[in-house]
Amino acid sequence: MSSNKQIKFPSRKIAWQDFKRIFTLNIGTILFGILFIYMLISIVLYFTSVHFTSYQVVAGPLSKNEIYTGLALYKQQVVTADAGGYLNYYAREGGKISASAIVYSLGEQQMEQVSNQPLSEEDLSMIRAQMSAFSYGFQSNNFNSTYNFKYELGGSILQYSMDGSTADGQSPSVAMGGQILVRAKSNGMILYSRDGYEEVTVDNFTEASLDQKAYHKESLKKKEPIQAGEAVYTLVTGETWNLIIPLSDKQASSLTDRSYIKVRFIKDNISQNGDFSIIERDGKKYGNIEFGSGLIRYVGERFIDIELVTNVESGLKIPLTSIVNKDFYTIPSEYKTVGGSNGEAGFLLETGKKKGEKAGTEFVSTTLYGEEENICYVDTSAFSKGSILRKPDSNDRYVVEDTKALEGVYCINKGYAVFRFINILEQNEEFCIVAKGTEYGLAQYDHIILDASQVKEEDILY
Repeated sequence: MSSNKQIKFPSRKIAWQDFKRIFTLNIGTILFGILFIYMLISIVLYFTSVHFTSYQVVAGPLSKNEIYTGLALYKQQVVTADAGGYLNYYAREGGKISASAIVYSLGEQQMEQVSNQPLSEEDLSMIRAQMSAFSYGFQSNNFNSTYNFKYELGGSILQYSMDGSTADGQSPSVAMGGQILVRAKSNGMILYSRDGYEEVTVDNFTEASLDQKAYHKESLKKKEPIQAGEAVYTLVTGETWNLIIPLSDKQASSLTDRSYIKVRFIKDNISQNGDFSIIERDGKKYGNIEFGSGLIRYVGERFIDIELVTNVESGLKIPLTSIVNKDFYTIPSEYKTVGGSNGEAGFLLETGKKKGEKAGTEFVSTTLYGEEENICYVDTSAFSKGSILRKPDSNDRYVVEDTKALEGVYCINKGYAVFRFINILEQNEEFCIVAKGTEYGLAQYDHIILDASQVKEEDILY
């Protein structure tokens, strides 16, 4: 037995309230919709617009100067002891000394007291002045200078006491306690070390001479007694000295025409000019810089870090890809005048004339993109070719037709491309230096188009 039962669903009429509930919008939905539309428009604009890169104009040299490590060569001789004994030094290392000054003393034992000879008030005053000067200029990061000052002060006290003992008829070569006093062989600068470079000169140095890893310096200060003939100090004579720097073929080529050069010493940031020449030895090229002074600042240093100041031209640095050429009308500066409500620069354009009437003039305000050698450079959109300009307070006329191409860049400070004139001073493969402070030109921190081929003048970029 089968039965056909039908399931009946309750019927319901769709009321107006149902439609109203479906299409009701709240504030969140509205904001989301606006944001979605904005993002959609931004994406479309991004993929359809021209993408460009800006460059901020900076000031400085074309490129950084190169850093070198130079080999310092100067005249010097190692001085040996005439007799044996304990050494007591009195001259300051690295300082200048005269032939009459005491360098050291020799004795059978270490001398604890240089002299018991009383010093005069004048001598004591000079010693106090030395101590005051040292204290004023002392720097904690150069504590080694304290030991140098110790020797210098001891030498001064000994020298003053010897002057007094000489006046009493005692020998100037023997101090109290039987010490033998030894004076400098000649004028010069004192070093208490040697490094084997005493015989190396500009004429005989080799590639191995510039090997810093193999360099060794031997201290001549000893606590044990020395024997006669042993080295006790090195005397540097003369103010002339040389720096030898290794050069690549490219570096040598760029320096070939120089006879002198400016050097900045990295250690103390002091600059000095020197005579320059290139030496070729065993297939290698070297720069030879000769100085006539300044050795005392670096005496005792064999390898010195320097900067060759070759890039002296300074200005605004811009990439070559930013440069574009544009044609301008060339108009004599004597035709330029001022007018308008704001006293703008412009020219008097001769207007058409009716029969029996004289030709009139109309002031046309123009943007001058450059002015040099009594010539104004005016945008070609300012006048039609063949326009006639009137000279102020004169009947002289000039026909606008001659043009000249100027180099410039597109400045985008205001959101659209504006041509700015540049005057190139120096350039290399990637950048150039242009004059700063020029009228109608660029200023530091201006923003320009990195690739000028991407845009045209007056394009709105953002």
